[in-house]
Amino acid sequence: MSIRFDNRVAIVTGAGGGLGRAYALELARRGAKVVVNDLGSTRDGTGHSDAALKVVEEIEAAGGEAMSNGGSVTEYDHMVDMVARAKERWGGVHILINNAGVLRDKSFAKMEPADFGFVVDVHLIGSANCTKAVWETMREQQYGRVLMTASSTGLFGNFGQANYGAAKLGLAGLTKTLYLEGAKYGIKVNTIAPVAGTRMTEDLFPEEAFKAFAPEKVAPAAVYLVSEDAPTNAIVGAGAGVFQASYVTLTPGVALHGDDCSAEGVAAHWATIIDRTGEIVPQSGAEQAMLILKQLQA
Repeated sequence: MSIRFDNRVAIVTGAGGGLGRAYALELARRGAKVVVNDLGSTRDGTGHSDAALKVVEEIEAAGGEAMSNGGSVTEYDHMVDMVARAKERWGGVHILINNAGVLRDKSFAKMEPADFGFVVDVHLIGSANCTKAVWETMREQQYGRVLMTASSTGLFGNFGQANYGAAKLGLAGLTKTLYLEGAKYGIKVNTIAPVAGTRMTEDLFPEEAFKAFAPEKVAPAAVYLVSEDAPTNAIVGAGAGVFQASYVTLTPGVALHGDDCSAEGVAAHWATIIDRTGEIVPQSGAEQAMLILKQLQA
């Protein structure tokens, strides 16, 4: 059965190029009305362009409906206004893909606090701003699909990207709370960790790899994760047509008593603590406390 988005309104941030553009075009091709948001800046967050307008033109030329928005995700009022304009024109907002981002890569030793703060502000606070702006609308509709953009850097680390990694793992954490809060309102929240050749990564990939990691090969995962039958609380890796699932797990651990409940006891039992036999994938933070209580009762 084909996945369609007829009568759905989608907002995609950072959609003037790369992944965001690919998402916007594919959603529109499948019937969605799309708000193409893009500040139009370079990858370090400076400058402006008319990139969003060009994507709108592409969508309209193919017979779809779209509108451009040049608001900054770091300005909550801009995001509130963007949502209001979408609702005024189309009556609601059903899908949000938080894709806008910047890079200011340096080793932590050389990174200025301003560079750390700016990257966290755009990725993490920006995504929170956009999501907050649509949240009440989605609750009232009893329907919403939100996609956060994490990264392998956030999930697993990468030299020279402390700011980016902190923001990206923060987004995975934001997903894990919002999926719980949105569940009874029909809101599903997921995380995508894309690997793609875009203007943010064009000098990081060899030319052939850059072509193999086309944004269009990530789009299928993003589109599925905001569809009506999407899962919720999933972390999905996507790149070059390969799709993966990532999990935050918890080992059973070990209960230490008496003199063993000490730094020395932790050291002595380290092999048991990290033993992954019987590990679980908690669906909420409460499960850690529940597992601790289970160990104490054993």
